[in-house]
Amino acid sequence: MSSQPSRDLQTFPNPQPGRDYEIVFDCPEFTCLCPLTGQPDFAHLRVRYIPDASCVELKSLKLYLWSYRNEGAFHEKVTNAIADDLVGLLAPRYLEIDAKWFVRGGITTYVRAEHRSPDWTGSIPEARASW
Repeated sequence: MSSQPSRDLQTFPNPQPGRDYEIVFDCPEFTCLCPLTGQPDFAHLRVRYIPDASCVELKSLKLYLWSYRNEGAFHEKVTNAIADDLVGLLAPRYLEIDAKWFVRGGITTYVRAEHRSPDWTGSIPEARASW
């Protein structure tokens, strides 16, 4: 596998597809560029999901997040694009991305994107950590 930024997300089979369990990725060093100024934007991302048939492979996720480093996009677009890509790849029972965008001009921005599979009847675990 490459050690360069890549949008090529990989999966592996869920080892416990009969059980609802939560996977959490804490990504405190996400970066992209402001589409207006070209200056770097920094975020702390938290990805929580309940897998169905497959799980995302961690190194590919790291390289995928890295691929945004030189891309200009608004906070809302980036957060939702990551959610859309993971939902499209995994078709999880549940997925949530919380993005805390660091202070810019005296404003901290929080963006949450959420997906629930329409046929899933399980319950969403309470978030365990706060910002």
